[in-house]
Amino acid sequence: MKITIRQASEDDFASILSLIKELALFEKAPDKVTNSIQQMQKEKDLFRCHVAETERGEIVGMALYFFAYYTWVGKSLYLDDIYVRESFRRHKIGTELLKKVFEEAKKEDCRRVRWQVLNWNKPAIEMYRKYGAEIDDEWLNCNFDQEGIKNFRI
Repeated sequence: MKITIRQASEDDFASILSLIKELALFEKAPDKVTNSIQQMQKEKDLFRCHVAETERGEIVGMALYFFAYYTWVGKSLYLDDIYVRESFRRHKIGTELLKKVFEEAKKEDCRRVRWQVLNWNKPAIEMYRKYGAEIDDEWLNCNFDQEGIKNFRI
């Protein structure tokens, strides 16, 4: 199976959004996805994405990331989502996507690459540990959704 890893373009947004929705279903949170192609087009300067594409032009995986600044270390790359369609797993596509992300981090002189993994996603945790990731069990996520932001009061 020949897979090409390449930088995504706006033409790929529909396929990327489809993968995002598949990932949300896998993570047992399909109702949490509120993103749209129109929103991605409007916010395209805020993120980058690599896609895995078959010889027939089917996008079967993606790694979506953005740059962040962490006070302790400086410029960093945050890998928001990495996902490969289930029927294409075990072909090293996730590994190739991860390689591309790290190439980008090196090229951009990042001081850190960070992402999250659900504590029940054992295959992903094993893969990340195999490549040397430190998996932190100390920090907790703090989130406000759009409604929470609107209603925030102190």
